[in-house]
Order: sequence, then C-alpha cells, then structure tokens
Amino acid sequence: MYRSMVAVLCFITLSASAVPGQSPTVAPVRVAAGTVLNFHLQTRLNPTAGDTLDALPKGMILQVRMLDPIDSAADRDGTEFHGSLAAPLVLGGEVIVRSEAEVRGLLVLLRSRNHPDGFRYELLVTGLTDRGKSFDLTASLNPSFLDSGAQPAPDSKSAMK
Repeated sequence: MYRSMVAVLCFITLSASAVPGQSPTVAPVRVAAGTVLNFHLQTRLNPTAGDTLDALPKGMILQVRMLDPIDSAADRDGTEFHGSLAAPLVLGGEVIVRSEAEVRGLLVLLRSRNHPDGFRYELLVTGLTDRGKSFDLTASLNPSFLDSGAQPAPDSKSAMK
C-alpha cells in the first residue's frame, strides 16, 4: 500500500511539472539607453476637440530614443522611462509634434491569454510633451495592443537586447 502511494505521488509530481516548450519565467525586456524603438500609436486617453494630435491615425509609428535603460529583470512593473522623439510626427506635410519632444512611458506586465507564460512585458508610451503642451496617449511596441499574443514589430525587436 505504501509503495503504491509513493508511486502515485511520484506520477502526480512528474505530471505537474512544466510542459516542454514553456518557460517558468516571463521573457525579459532589456533596452539600453540611446536605443531607438518603434512604438505604434493606439489611442488617445483624453482627446480634446480640435487637438491636432487627435488627427493622427492609429498605428502611426513613433520613433522613440530611450533616455533611460530598461531591464525587466531589475526594474519592477510600473517603472517609468523617459525618451525623446527621434523623428517628428508629420501629418499631411505638417509637423504635429517636433522631434526631440519629451516622451513618457511605463514598463508593464500584462496578462496574456495567447502568450505561453500567461504574462508578457510590454513598454508603453503614455504621453508626449512638446512646446510646453502635454498629450496623453497610448503607444506600444506591438502593432495591435489588443492582440496579446503579438510579438514586437521586426524593427523594434531588433533594437531590443
């Protein structure tokens, strides 16, 4: 009886181990200061009538030069980062936001149904400041923020270390 119990417990323990191909940890995000990443504009948090930033299309690329290094192995969920636009935001030949505008963002840990670990790290741009005026928005490395299983765009992924 005792041996049967031990055999059953061993079987359960082996069955409960990680499934091959799954990692017990979430893939880290490491970005060095000075790296330029491509973020995809998702939404405006508080759009205002007649604001020129409201005309920017969803998916527009924001090229951000990271001023702060980010390492998810050392930095916590919610860690703020700062950057600057590496290229201006242009719409219809008109510069809407100048290059070198201040960029604010966060390192976030998101729940993901499609990601093998159930979670994934993401860098999100949360706002811009240009000419003394602040704009709240959301931009992510993934083209579709709602597509939780998406991988970063090829240009952004190659810039990540």
